[in-house]
Amino acid sequence: MSFCEGLSDVKFRVDRDVLSEAVAWVVRGLSNRPPVPVLAGVLLHADEEGTLTLSAFDYEISATVTVEADVTEGGEVLVLGRLLADISRNLPNKPVEVSTEGSKVQLTCGSSRFALIQMPVEDYPALPAAAESSGSIAGDVFTQAVAQVSVAADRGDTLPILTGVRVEIEGEKVTLLATDRYRLAMREITWRPTDPNASRVALIPARTLSETARALGAAGTVEVALGDPASGDGLIGFEAGSRRATTRLLDGEYPKVTSIFPNSVDTVALMETTTLIEAVKRVALVAERNTPIRLRFTDGQVAIEAGTGDDAQGSEAIEATLTGPGLEIAFNPGFLLDGLGALNAAYARLAFTQPSRPAVLSGQAEPDGESDESYRYVLMPVRFAG
Repeated sequence: MSFCEGLSDVKFRVDRDVLSEAVAWVVRGLSNRPPVPVLAGVLLHADEEGTLTLSAFDYEISATVTVEADVTEGGEVLVLGRLLADISRNLPNKPVEVSTEGSKVQLTCGSSRFALIQMPVEDYPALPAAAESSGSIAGDVFTQAVAQVSVAADRGDTLPILTGVRVEIEGEKVTLLATDRYRLAMREITWRPTDPNASRVALIPARTLSETARALGAAGTVEVALGDPASGDGLIGFEAGSRRATTRLLDGEYPKVTSIFPNSVDTVALMETTTLIEAVKRVALVAERNTPIRLRFTDGQVAIEAGTGDDAQGSEAIEATLTGPGLEIAFNPGFLLDGLGALNAAYARLAFTQPSRPAVLSGQAEPDGESDESYRYVLMPVRFAG
């Protein structure tokens, strides 16, 4: 049998925007250098009942989406994923017709025509089976919580365990935690578990979790499938609407870092979040790489400073409500801005014990209101001369 005789005949028509969005969803996790060539592909399965399913899988991450299509001939084809994404994103705003012709996949949109090479479908690995849902989370809550916590995950590979987000489930309570040893972020949310007595811990790669949360969108509900721990497959799945994704969990014991939260505080400072962010950004312009900015808290204000001696210097003072003794402390400006940007609150609350100990950042809706302890961001101070 020749190569062409083993190929599938496929013919369908689909809206340009529908195809472009679907391809963009599935190619998110594709490696630029896959271990085997077929893992650079996107599998297109056309069903004569009127659906088109696109899938991508690299043994670590899978993504699947099903969209409506006018299918004349059903079947499966495998083509280079990123090339298909680039083409579909740049097509004119007209319906897209896809059909097979010999060893090529013909793609036509208006006067634009492309011929893509078919990759061997028989060499493509089987996609992970869909596990039963373990529970559901409101899409907006899930997206916000992942964004707030993932900023603190380690972006290097020195300690792979710290590149993950630790997710602990106890009944209706879900706690997300991440740290890179210099800061720590923790968010507590509620979800609707299928088992009210559920108790699980999972360590999910932060980058994959963050991209999945953004791509699923904040609307609707996200179904989470933890799978059976006895099966040893080590996967977690997420599904929203017609989109489904799985990722392999990280192995290892996450460090017990929650003890870093202080049992009591001596000083609390409250500032408008937007005002503080803008001031830190301006002053940090003169802070050289890996140079901290200093925050000096006194009654009624905080002075933000950067640079000393012969270096460029900057300073700005903004209003702050202080409870407790004044103090001076220094932070990495990037880490501070990450935490402030994740607050999603009108006021930023910084709680201190002493300048050499971690500070806890949380949000507050009103100046005289209660602090929202569902999200806490711990910053390690930086030592500075004097």
